Amino acid sequence: MPEKLKTENLSGSWNYHPDLPLQDPSIFQWPPRPAYLVKWLTFNWLMLSERVIMLLMAFALWAFFYPSLETTQTFVVGWILQIWAINFAMVFICSGGLHWYFYIHKGQGKKLKFERRDQGKNNRLWNFSDQVRDNMFWSLGSGVLQLTGFQVVTMWLMANGYAPTITFASNPVWFILALILVPIWSAFHFYWVHRLLHVPFLYKRVHSLHHRNVNIGPWSGFSMHPVEHFIYLTTLCIHWVVATHPIHLFFHIVYQGPGAAMSHTGYEDLLIKDKRRLALGTFYHQLHHRYYECNYGNQEMPWDRWFGTFHDGSEAATVETRARKKRMHA
Repeated sequence: MPEKLKTENLSGSWNYHPDLPLQDPSIFQWPPRPAYLVKWLTFNWLMLSERVIMLLMAFALWAFFYPSLETTQTFVVGWILQIWAINFAMVFICSGGLHWYFYIHKGQGKKLKFERRDQGKNNRLWNFSDQVRDNMFWSLGSGVLQLTGFQVVTMWLMANGYAPTITFASNPVWFILALILVPIWSAFHFYWVHRLLHVPFLYKRVHSLHHRNVNIGPWSGFSMHPVEHFIYLTTLCIHWVVATHPIHLFFHIVYQGPGAAMSHTGYEDLLIKDKRRLALGTFYHQLHHRYYECNYGNQEMPWDRWFGTFHDGSEAATVETRARKKRMHA
């Protein structure tokens, strides 16, 4: 039977929300929970999930689209433009496809949609007076350009032996483990740079551009100020010092670029015949876009809970978050 979907929360301020208060789904718990860890691995890596889709994209990019490491040993305009064009198309197709399905085609109406509102239009808050066009401008302009820049430099470092590399044949255990660790490293890095971006000086001048998207959509995920794009994408520098394969880099590229669209759909899951088939956005991060000074990381890492910045969706957490925001921006 299809799962019954809730349409309002306790205060009626959401179109949809999961059961509240939010529980702790982090794999970093004490004492360890082996059964939960097995369940987490199965859900994320042995079933159809965002990560499996992004990993398949990474293998396809490695096999058919991106230039080989041998090609990237010398900086040449041709292969650099090739990477830029592929990244542009990848972000456009992923963000645009999700936007078309959820917001133009309205493939599942407002089922599992967190906010009641649609994307903003005719508002001078946005460049071009349109939220989607504004988000497209920053995502495809600064976002794709800087994503490509970090990738080009990293591939050149790998190709010339300045960054350590591995193959599956030389180290199969680390090859597989590194794939699992890429999203965990990304979450760790994201929490701390996100806290940095919420320092009032940087927030007002940089991060506020992303936070104009209180009501998020697929194009908002990668829509950032150029300074924020640079800070956000420094997560890729891990490949400069830790031995990886180009597939790990490409998986990381997909995770940071198109993956941002998946996590900002504004919907919790993709429904097919009223059944949840693919987890997409999270209410955890939706709360951050509404209340700002909370949930800086994601659900897998425990930092928000450990450092007192966790919003569990309750009214008490909202009061506490608003008080913290007032203190920070006094």
